[in-house]
Amino acid sequence: MDIKEIQNLIKFVAKSGASEVKLEMEDIKITIKTGSDGEKSETTFLQPMTAVAPQAPVVMAAPEAPVAASAAPTSAPASAPEPEHNYITVKSPIIGTFYRKPSPDKSNFVEVGTEVKEGDVLCVIEAMKLFNEIESELSGKIVKILVDDSSPVEFDQPLFLVDPS
Repeated sequence: MDIKEIQNLIKFVAKSGASEVKLEMEDIKITIKTGSDGEKSETTFLQPMTAVAPQAPVVMAAPEAPVAASAAPTSAPASAPEPEHNYITVKSPIIGTFYRKPSPDKSNFVEVGTEVKEGDVLCVIEAMKLFNEIESELSGKIVKILVDDSSPVEFDQPLFLVDPS
C-alpha cells in the first residue's frame, strides 16, 4: 500500500462519516480516527511486530527505576511510623522549592537535634520567585529532616519531625 492509497483511504473515511476505521494487513496496521465535525483525521501507522518488541523492554525498564527509587522513601517512613506517634510532623504549607538556608553563603536554619521555639524559622520555600519563611508552630527538638535541600516540595508534604517534649 503506497502513500497515495493511504491518503485516498483517509479522504474516503472522512467523507463516509465513520468515526474510526482500523485496517490490518500482513505488513502494516492503519487506524484512522475522524473528529465529530468530519474535518479532522488522525492516522496511526504501526510497523510489524519487530518494531513493537524493542519498545516493550524500554517500557518495562522505565517503571522499574521509579519503583526502585520509591522503595527507598517507602523504607524510610517504614522505620519512622513507630516514633511518629510521639513526634509532630511539620508539613509544607505551599508548593515550591525547599531551602534549608536563607542564602547559599549562610548556615542552615536548623539541624537534627536543634531546639526550636514557636515562631523560629525552620526553612524557606521558594514559590514563583518569592521566598516564604516557614516558622515553627510549636516548641521542641528537630528529630528528622525529611526533605533534601533545594528539592521541590508539594502542598502538605512532611518536612520535619519535631519532638515536642
